[in-house]
Amino acid sequence: MYTTPNTQLWTGRLDGDLPEERRFHQVIQLQANQSVSKNKSAFSIIGFASDEGVRRNQGRIGARKGPDAIRKQLAKLPYCLPEEAQLYDAGDVHCNNGLLEAAQRELGEKVHEQLSTHNIPIIFGGGHETFYGHYLGIRKFLGVEKKIGIINIDAHFDLRDDDIPSSGTMFRQVLERDANAGYLCLGIQRFGNTKALFDASAQFGCEYVLEENVRFSQISDVFKQIDSFAKKHDFIIFTLCMDAIDASAAPGVSAPSPLGMNPKLVKVLLKYIAANEKTISFDISEVNPEIDESEKTARLAAYLVAETLDGFCK
Repeated sequence: MYTTPNTQLWTGRLDGDLPEERRFHQVIQLQANQSVSKNKSAFSIIGFASDEGVRRNQGRIGARKGPDAIRKQLAKLPYCLPEEAQLYDAGDVHCNNGLLEAAQRELGEKVHEQLSTHNIPIIFGGGHETFYGHYLGIRKFLGVEKKIGIINIDAHFDLRDDDIPSSGTMFRQVLERDANAGYLCLGIQRFGNTKALFDASAQFGCEYVLEENVRFSQISDVFKQIDSFAKKHDFIIFTLCMDAIDASAAPGVSAPSPLGMNPKLVKVLLKYIAANEKTISFDISEVNPEIDESEKTARLAAYLVAETLDGFCK
């Protein structure tokens, strides 16, 4: 299920070799699970090439190609992280033959490996089923007693009570099995979730902020809720589903959102969460190159990843 990093993805314009002239493709290091020196600003990109969860959730497949699409766009961007930062590509986990649960467990192992070598995992999905593998690796690394706070930027709760796990069930899967996990969702849309899902949110004690209340004019209130949530937990992990963003900016997702969030606002949220000292990992999901328009969604995802990395470095 695992493949090593693909060097051909990391190419782009050359402006020079001086530090201030470099782009991401000039600084990325390829990594095949070797140990690295401890560095609080060391990041490892792990791809999760899966859209089996989306298929099971009756969505539009294609997100399995998301990791490579994001890499290609990130490679071209100017590299503006601090000098001490390190960036690795740790390869991909593939979901083959519909074996989603096995692929999620494998992703969890890769996340655990990176945390064990003092790297911050940055996971490129894949459908949002990516998150469950992300979570498995974090829980294995932290042990059962630590309180994990999950922050999801999303139009949907993904708390479905389905018989088969999918891209709509991950957070319920976590909350049903883990008494030491909490859930905060930012950007929930009233007409993106059934009443049953709002009821499930209440049942599990979830916190959320409606999309209509995530505004620049109310950003201090959102920050306060993030801070309050973080204080209740030992560690924070966070995830961005690209369908939280307005479809005009992110059309290449399984469930485009015509009333989604402004991407500049999402950038502010990502940087704020990443800068919290308790935050230890991040994933971005639901980029579907097969239905993207002029690589618009993949390009936006790459910019948001770069901004998030910068947030971690603050």
